[in-house]
Amino acid sequence: MKFLEHSHFEALNSALNFDAGVYQIVGRLESYSCKLVASEKRLFKLMNAADGLSPNDLEVLSPPESGSFNSRFDSFTDSEFQYTPASMISRKTLFYLIATLNASFNPDYDFSNCRAEEFSREPSVKHVMDAVDSTFFSSSARQEYNEMKSQLWSAIDSHISLSDCEIYRFNSDSNFDPWDDCSIWAYYYFFYSKKLKRIVFFTYRAVRNDDHANQPDDMFNDTGYTSFDIEII
Repeated sequence: MKFLEHSHFEALNSALNFDAGVYQIVGRLESYSCKLVASEKRLFKLMNAADGLSPNDLEVLSPPESGSFNSRFDSFTDSEFQYTPASMISRKTLFYLIATLNASFNPDYDFSNCRAEEFSREPSVKHVMDAVDSTFFSSSARQEYNEMKSQLWSAIDSHISLSDCEIYRFNSDSNFDPWDDCSIWAYYYFFYSKKLKRIVFFTYRAVRNDDHANQPDDMFNDTGYTSFDIEII
């Protein structure tokens, strides 16, 4: 995945650091083109060969955690739900999500063994915006977030066109959550545009102030989130 520099995202990343009393809320935005580097192409080929599948084969996602999306399928059995289009993802798209995580958290974490059931497809842009807004508005950082939320969503929209993208969420568990040891909660969203062949990755988390203060100085840059070297090609 090729990391795409974006000046608006850089400015927002500096602002996505809120004091919420007993914890800090730290977020970041990143953009990647869906152009696989040689090592990713080899990994994708090996993964498909190991499973005996092709890039266009479909896998079953987890359902969204809550919201109106689920209500559309309340009358379906589990086996019937698995075959609804919105609950499926191609292996190629799934690999883009995994490769984005690998690029973002390189070299400290490897998500190559993640499976489709650890991701879900979100029902709509509004559903995601409401979920993100609700998280911030339920904290003591509500005023600071309210002052910049329009800039946040406008920047994402201008870069990825929210009305023309699919939105996925990584539903991490302790085996794959890079923030599990130091976060109260964490969220990971992927805004994927097939047309632009691009992914915007938005993650935010709550860190106890004592944990945040005890992190080694070289683990964080001035935005408050972990800094990694990412190869740009």
